[in-house]
Amino acid sequence: MRVKLFYFAKVREALGVDREEIDLASSIQTVADLVGFLKSRGSAWHTAFNELSSIRMAVNQQIVEDDHAIRANDEVAFFPPITGG
Repeated sequence: MRVKLFYFAKVREALGVDREEIDLASSIQTVADLVGFLKSRGSAWHTAFNELSSIRMAVNQQIVEDDHAIRANDEVAFFPPITGG
């Protein structure tokens, strides 16, 4: 399934990328599964997502918990609890 990912603030800075579209394996069904996959991409990714309690997640612009299901064409965003404008 293909999803759009958006990274904001310190997550974006740690990864050096602000957005991407990726195809996910069918085994990735929740935000937690997605985070596990992202952490497996390398040390910068593991570090950026290691403290999940300091990252908020949204699916299709709705704040969600990590057990939230993701579906094809969803937009998933990762950002710190407080962001500036």
